[in-house]
Amino acid sequence: MEFINRAEDLVRYGDVGTGKTHLASALVAAACREGIPARFFTTSSLVMQLRRAKDEGRLDRELANIAKNQLLAIDEFGYLPIDTEGARLLFQVIADGYEKRSLIITTNLEFSRWGTVFGDDNMAAAVIDRIVHHGRLLQFRGESYRVKHALMK
Repeated sequence: MEFINRAEDLVRYGDVGTGKTHLASALVAAACREGIPARFFTTSSLVMQLRRAKDEGRLDRELANIAKNQLLAIDEFGYLPIDTEGARLLFQVIADGYEKRSLIITTNLEFSRWGTVFGDDNMAAAVIDRIVHHGRLLQFRGESYRVKHALMK
């Protein structure tokens, strides 16, 4: 958990079903057990929550609530498309946390494809620049756990 004290980021990248989400949620749970404020979001749920807050005129308050956490996990990055407004809101959360809190991102997209998620290569480059500065990339390869243990065979 030392990476949290150093405000380091973790990008969990790799194949579907290899444990990225499982490990991210376990780290958030471990942080909470140690009294470290932490939150786990899917990318789509975070963007929807931010958009709703903006529409209701409470975006600053929502961003302040998110900023109270020392660890944020953003799961399933790149699984669903994000429109321009959503991308800007997500960028704001990531940029505001730079060097202040740790971020865990789970994804199956290599960095070169993040521009498609943000709809803007420059915004993606700015996010990647911040994440890699104090971050580590952990690759997950292999067969899906769910497929391997599926009832349907």
